[in-house]
Amino acid sequence: MAKVIHVHLIGRRRDLYLGSIAAVYSVLTPEEVGMTRSSLAHAGLSGGGTVVTKTAIIKQSTLIRNRSDLPAVGDN
Repeated sequence: MAKVIHVHLIGRRRDLYLGSIAAVYSVLTPEEVGMTRSSLAHAGLSGGGTVVTKTAIIKQSTLIRNRSDLPAVGDN
């Protein structure tokens, strides 16, 4: 399963879905995200974490591609 970084830009009501933190900063500036790339990398996104800044809400999740990628019942 692949990870996906969801960035919701608060002021612009825009949602982006990216494959890595590096991809976030290839599309957005640190000012748009509300923090630097290094800070986001150490902010604890893994494991379904969420980071909220003044300008964005950033979440990391797992991309489900097909039914076999779904967790078994009781595994969450």
